[in-house]
Amino acid sequence: MRSLFPVTDLTTTAAAADREWSFDELAEAYAYPMTGASWLRANMVSTLDGAAQHDGRSQPISCTADMRIFGTLRALADVVIAGAETVRLEGYRPARAREAFAARRAAAGQGPAPAVAVVSGSLDLDFALPLFTEPLVPTLVVTGSGAPADRIGAARQAGAEVVIAGEGTRVDPARAVRELADRGLRRQLTEGGPRLLGQFVAAGALDELCLTLSPMLTAGDAQRIAGGPGVAVPERFALASLLEEDGFLFGRYRR
Repeated sequence: MRSLFPVTDLTTTAAAADREWSFDELAEAYAYPMTGASWLRANMVSTLDGAAQHDGRSQPISCTADMRIFGTLRALADVVIAGAETVRLEGYRPARAREAFAARRAAAGQGPAPAVAVVSGSLDLDFALPLFTEPLVPTLVVTGSGAPADRIGAARQAGAEVVIAGEGTRVDPARAVRELADRGLRRQLTEGGPRLLGQFVAAGALDELCLTLSPMLTAGDAQRIAGGPGVAVPERFALASLLEEDGFLFGRYRR
């Protein structure tokens, strides 16, 4: 993996330029800013023609380096935020403790693994899944005040923490960010899906996008990385770093 775009917060030695980066090097490259405030970053993958999925899943357009970055981003986060549909389609499981990041997490005052927060207005979730029955850190469900009472009860009975972040069954993206931060979960990572990411973008809540550009073409009508409501004026992000391996580009863009 090598850096293509020299920036002030990412330095690359010649020795590191054309070999697989260690997890420590990746963790330094993708470190959260030291602001003390909440920071929401997204991690997505897209083909050259804009597809975020193939056959409903992101894995077919990914690669080994992308999965190493995926694991690194998770290991740096306090909480991983995902939409209910993505949890179902991707077969989400609890985040696991990673020995390579144990010391770094301990030094940052973090637990052994990030929590997973599932955003769902209806709470149409299977609370018998390992995500709810076997997490190292209790899973959170983020919903609205009007979510069905029986589903809220089922979530709590399963050991999940219920976070109310909206009126009715609608989740307010900006409020979800605040509610999670108020629980000490300030280093936030969303992995989508596209509808949830689109809601964060439309609400102006996204601080950073980590985007893998896959050198593949799929055609078809697959979703883009963000969908749903648009914004009145496109918001420009700045390129913070750019890495490359085997034709895959790994960009990091900040507000």
